[in-house]
Amino acid sequence: MAPEVVVNQTHMIHPCYELDHLYYVPSKSHSLQCILLNIFLCLLCVIIICGNLLIIISVVYFKQLHTPTNYLILSLAVADLLVGVLVFPLSIEFTIPYCVYQEELLCKVRSSVDVTLSTASILHLCCISIDRYHAVCKPLTYRTTITVHVAVFMILVSWSLSVLVAIGFLVAELNYAKCGEECYMDVLTANILGVICSFYLPASVMICIYVKIFLVAQKQARSIQNTSYQSRTTGAAVSKMERKATKTLTIVMGVFLICWSPLFLYIFVQLLNQVLVPIAVVETLNWLSLSNSMLNPFIYAFFYSWFQSAFKMIILGKVFQGKSSHTRLH
Repeated sequence: MAPEVVVNQTHMIHPCYELDHLYYVPSKSHSLQCILLNIFLCLLCVIIICGNLLIIISVVYFKQLHTPTNYLILSLAVADLLVGVLVFPLSIEFTIPYCVYQEELLCKVRSSVDVTLSTASILHLCCISIDRYHAVCKPLTYRTTITVHVAVFMILVSWSLSVLVAIGFLVAELNYAKCGEECYMDVLTANILGVICSFYLPASVMICIYVKIFLVAQKQARSIQNTSYQSRTTGAAVSKMERKATKTLTIVMGVFLICWSPLFLYIFVQLLNQVLVPIAVVETLNWLSLSNSMLNPFIYAFFYSWFQSAFKMIILGKVFQGKSSHTRLH
């Protein structure tokens, strides 16, 4: 999802590429580092596909999981699955070093697909945080507020905005190729707005929502704990729930920010003041952001016991037994 890169020719380090008359071209003889890198990326790709397939099958197959929240998780898993199926293979074949100097159509396709699916993944995470806010902070009105229709609406908005952002980046790139410096400010504005819509706005919403959820959950736990008729055992259980909620929210936001913040910080700085950056660094930031699609299934599914039960049934082949779709998951 990186923009056009200003490259420092003297600091290019990539195990699969070499300099040839000032051009960065694929190395004729693959080094051990290049082979290991490709094996590692292929392994990540397989994990992304398998992890998100488990979520998709679980939500589609088991009736108990047919809820608005899980429909959002299902759509997120579809976006992350497509990252593994489309973006990873395209990015391995048409890397940033290759596309910096090539005007091939597949480089533009890779970039557009990357932006669309990455933005869709981020926006779905934002929608899930909104869903969790209503579940924790407004439990009495949650079922009437977050319905299946509302979840479907959020899913459609997420995908639509993702496509629009990708189109915006593509149009800005094409305009810059046509008019160059004459429309530089228009292109710069379009790119900045795209970055804000793709990451900074959703990330800000998520941070505010999760802070609010944490404060409300903490307040509720202390309120229950301080009730005069609560036993010491119940107080300990509430304290444990509070610690688990804190841990969950910390992991959710921590992983998201670790994966995405470095890349978007680089993009934003690059748009405002182009600097010389080694391509290897840009590649690393790009792969780090894409790895969030591998971690999402663990974060948003493995925390829930019913998903764990569903995964076990799928892996053990119990879903092929009659009426297993109505199994009560624990």
